[in-house]
Amino acid sequence: MVDYRDLATVKQVAAEAPFITEATLRWWIFHAETNGLKPALLKIGGRVYIDRAEFNKWLEGQRMAPKPLMPAA
Repeated sequence: MVDYRDLATVKQVAAEAPFITEATLRWWIFHAETNGLKPALLKIGGRVYIDRAEFNKWLEGQRMAPKPLMPAA
């Protein structure tokens, strides 16, 4: 279920994550069908909103190598 508090506009995400430009986000959104970003997007009345939780999952899936597990203490 979508929590409206997790939704953000392209501008908001770009402002919160300075390593991602607005242009890069729009490129990823344009190619969402092929890059797997589509589950993180909602389109309402012509505006695109990004579900932050799903976007973070998508970002985690973009790692070039798996993150090493921390040894149990």
